[in-house]
Amino acid sequence: MDDCDIILSSLQEMLLGFQADLGGLSGDIKSLQEQSNTLGCKLHNRKGAEDQLRDYLQRIIVPPSLADMICSGNVDQEFIKSVEELERKYQYIHSQNVVFSQGLKPDQTPSGNEMKQHIVKLRHRAIGRIRMYFLHTIAQLRRPKTNVRMIQINSLLKYTPLMEFLLDSKVEIYNEIRNVYTESMSMTLFALFRTYAAQLALLDNEIATRKDVIAVEDSALRDVWSRVNMSKRGDSFCLGSRWEVLEDSSKDMPILAHVALSEKKKYLYEVIFKSVMMHLMDSVTNEYVFVRKFFQEHGPDAFQGIFGRTLSLILEQLENYLFNCYDCLGLLLMIKLTHANKRIMSDRRVDSLDKFFDSLTNLLWPRLKTVMDKQLRSVRDGDVRKLGVIDLHSHYVSRRYAEFTCSILQILQKGTKNNGLGSGSSNTNMVALSSAVGNKNIQSNSSGYRGKEDTQDGNMKPSRKSSFDSRQPISHRGSAGDMLLIDLSHLQDETILLLQRLSETHSTNKKKIIFLINNLDQIIAIFQERRVPGKELNRFVELLMQQREIFVEEELLQSFSKMIAFVQQTEEHMNRPQYGNNTSRAAAEGHKHEVNAQVVEGLVREFASTWKQGIEQINKNVLSFFANFRNGMEVLKQVLTQLLLYYTRFQDIIRKVWRSKPPAFCKDLVSTSMILAEIKKYALAI
Repeated sequence: MDDCDIILSSLQEMLLGFQADLGGLSGDIKSLQEQSNTLGCKLHNRKGAEDQLRDYLQRIIVPPSLADMICSGNVDQEFIKSVEELERKYQYIHSQNVVFSQGLKPDQTPSGNEMKQHIVKLRHRAIGRIRMYFLHTIAQLRRPKTNVRMIQINSLLKYTPLMEFLLDSKVEIYNEIRNVYTESMSMTLFALFRTYAAQLALLDNEIATRKDVIAVEDSALRDVWSRVNMSKRGDSFCLGSRWEVLEDSSKDMPILAHVALSEKKKYLYEVIFKSVMMHLMDSVTNEYVFVRKFFQEHGPDAFQGIFGRTLSLILEQLENYLFNCYDCLGLLLMIKLTHANKRIMSDRRVDSLDKFFDSLTNLLWPRLKTVMDKQLRSVRDGDVRKLGVIDLHSHYVSRRYAEFTCSILQILQKGTKNNGLGSGSSNTNMVALSSAVGNKNIQSNSSGYRGKEDTQDGNMKPSRKSSFDSRQPISHRGSAGDMLLIDLSHLQDETILLLQRLSETHSTNKKKIIFLINNLDQIIAIFQERRVPGKELNRFVELLMQQREIFVEEELLQSFSKMIAFVQQTEEHMNRPQYGNNTSRAAAEGHKHEVNAQVVEGLVREFASTWKQGIEQINKNVLSFFANFRNGMEVLKQVLTQLLLYYTRFQDIIRKVWRSKPPAFCKDLVSTSMILAEIKKYALAI
């Protein structure tokens, strides 16, 4: 038992020793755990401090490579990246939003304060180098034969970030570069357009002079040898292919002045005008896009300065040309071109030329009104003694008028939604013209519309009031388009009056009628050839029908005057109220006592013996009087038809008077079938 107690005691002591040792070990473990947590926290804090310090140092420290690129590197894409990185460092070190411990900001730390000075110096160096680069590049724009567009794309637009850098860092330098560019491009474009316009002026083919009026004196059409110069008879009034200038500009190429000069080509002024406008619109579009990208929100200010002198130059040159311009068609074509150009720029979403286009129309419309008034005065005041030889054939005045009016109406119809020339009403022309001019109001002298209030005999005298009322447009009152159409209406009235005065120079009424028919037919033929229908054509057709009816009576009176007089007088007598429509035997007996049978017998026998010769003479007269074959055939048809009608009425009178017992001379009456056969013979022969 004692031994057991001893053993147990020793075991107890041993266990207690183990317990004491384990208790010390647990404290050590706890101590080590606390030390480990402390070291982990310190490590985390030091890593965070290292990251912040690294980020801070990267933001403020300027690497040697960056400094070398800013100070001496080429201005290229790497230079742009270096400037952008330098600007980021500058913005960081001057930031008021970044605050460190103890309330310090980046530029308040010792390292930040030191680097701030270096960054500012490098920034000034970058500004200086950028300024020198842009000034040197812009100076190249003023060199002769320089491809401006290539410099803009490759040397300026690629470096737009540098302009943004200047706008943020040094506004004065930015404004200096913008002003230098504006002045340089202004001088470059001004010189280019001045030279181009001077070269094109040598290509101008002047087609109209102050003597090119509708009622031009015959002496102006003759050369020094007193021979009629056919080249002066109306080339300025015929549209020809001039309307092609209104075709889509995107398919045309501007005139190459040096090539045209070497080939000695000549162009009408509207073609030259279109070429200048095409160059101008392309230049404006390019510059508009460029300054918007390069100068951004300050682009519009630069744009106005770039093109101010050039636009003034173009307006001045056009104004100088208009002083001696008498080409109505050219003026109207340029007005249509101006409207088309304005629409093109609107499609491009470039509105910078709107005021310029308005200035163009304000120059063109008054000059067109002046030249139109000159044409109107020439017709109104035309002296028939100075208008050349007046024979039975068409006069050159009627041809010039028809060519001129058709050309004006064709130009107005070009570019409308219904481009075909089938719609010839004045209202359609008005809508087309008003849309082309934007309803620009232009004052006019109302005295230019007043004509002579002389009264003349015949059916050709126009009714001024009714004619003008029928031509008054419904809308757009007071617009330039109204005035042009009113001028055309006045011109039509005055031309009809002039033709009437010219016809008065002939001795007989028949010759007057033949002269009027030939001239009216020529006008209608030109209208139809040009495919210009409408109220203008309809009026001349009505007048021609009237004159043909008068001629028919005049021509028949030459060979069958006795029969025609008998028919007219007898019918008038038989249509009196006491006879009315009574067809009874008593009425026939009353007519028989009033109609001289011997006179009727003489008329029957005379017609039977002379009717073939009369028709032959009518055929010869008509073919000799009217140069236009189609017109002559229509007149001949009307004359022979009227003759047949007169003879049919003559036979009806005989049947009414001698209803019960036809007289013996009735066997000498020529049947209408024989007359029709003779008429067909002439028609088939022709």
